Amino acid sequence: MSFSNSVSRKLAWYRRLTVPQFTVLTGILVILLGTILLATPICSDLDVGLWESFFTATSAVTVTGLTIIDIGKDLTIFGQVVLALMLLIGGLGLMAITTFLQGFVVSGTELRTRLDRGKTLDEFGVGGVGRTFRGIALTATILIVFGALILFYFGFTDIPNFGERLWAAFFHSISAYNNAGFGLWSESMQGYRTNGVVNFVIIFLILLGGLGWRVTSDLWMNRRNLHFRKLSLHTRLVIRTSIFLIALGSFGLLITESIGQGAFFSSIDFPNRISTALFAAVSARTAGFTSMPISIHTISDSGLLLLMTLMFIGASPGGTGGGIKTTTVAALMAATRSTLRGQDNVVIRNRKISDKIVLKAVGITVGSILFVLLMALMITMTSSFDVNQDFSFLEILFTCISAFATVGFDIGVTKNLGYFGQLILVIGMFVGRLGILLLLSAIWQALNRGKNQHLNRIGYPREDLYV
Repeated sequence: MSFSNSVSRKLAWYRRLTVPQFTVLTGILVILLGTILLATPICSDLDVGLWESFFTATSAVTVTGLTIIDIGKDLTIFGQVVLALMLLIGGLGLMAITTFLQGFVVSGTELRTRLDRGKTLDEFGVGGVGRTFRGIALTATILIVFGALILFYFGFTDIPNFGERLWAAFFHSISAYNNAGFGLWSESMQGYRTNGVVNFVIIFLILLGGLGWRVTSDLWMNRRNLHFRKLSLHTRLVIRTSIFLIALGSFGLLITESIGQGAFFSSIDFPNRISTALFAAVSARTAGFTSMPISIHTISDSGLLLLMTLMFIGASPGGTGGGIKTTTVAALMAATRSTLRGQDNVVIRNRKISDKIVLKAVGITVGSILFVLLMALMITMTSSFDVNQDFSFLEILFTCISAFATVGFDIGVTKNLGYFGQLILVIGMFVGRLGILLLLSAIWQALNRGKNQHLNRIGYPREDLYV
């Protein structure tokens, strides 16, 4: 037996991986590689060990933004470059990249296989994954460079050093478009709270990254004769839902902090309240940048609850953000409306939505809620044994949602958790970025390999259930 045949047989298990399993495995490998790189002296100082590197690498690949180190101080310029590359890998779509790479690993690609990969990319039809990925990469490059140039020439003008200002512009442009929330300053964007250019660019990049490549592609294809009704239902639904959530978050924060006497909003004038509320509402949908201090001492409980709602919903399918997605919430709301009207089908904008989509939306929402509650339960149980971890349940739940929805908002809990609590957050970030259904699918396929995969062809008698 030749050496090549021996190696081929040993790697046969790798070629038999399904798309969900391949995605999970590749994500873990990228995180481990990033951990090793960040732990080296060329990337970080002596205070950054393997655990700190592992937490930071996971947060970067999952584009979350939670960190237990100071990015600007603890990482060297080379370490910051490595971190930015991990943000690009995770933000441009971990699933998209791994699916694209699988084409070089799995031989004998057939039409059915291409269609299955297309589903991982939320791709309808039989278009090539390579073409889709090139479109995603090109769009991201143009927008990131555009945002960085504006930040360099008109935003970060207070940074005198040319190299530092250029790197700060590109790093924050990458982080914003990928909805990561990583910043080179420990106070995030609080130092630029009154800078209109910085606020506009960051919000602009967050929104375009969170909309998803399908929406931006649809808008670009119809740019010459742009009419809202000519856009696809997906695009219209994403835009409407996003505008509604931003308006709800902005006005909601103004109301909650006025009634609840939020400490921070009470200390600034009304125009700054409006811009700060808008920035927080946009950033809460998985970006994680902050232009104000967020804690139980600066924001009212009702304001924190509103932010938790926005975080949990998150961005849109195919985007760089996390959460259960805007279309999931829209499908659930449409199903609720159809139920109240006594309709047998779910209808959105005179279009019938398949039962499979509605069931998927229900599965994503229920699975996500249960997973977040499990995270909070485990952290609450373990933190109660540590006298140095006196956190309220609201703080713990807020942090768990922030990790699972890959937001990165931190209210002072992450750094003060023990290793087990931080490990729970790491798992939450990974599961939240990949998607609860994709991860469960990978586990289910692994446990049922070799068993009958045609159970869906079996019919069962119908019986009503009272709910």
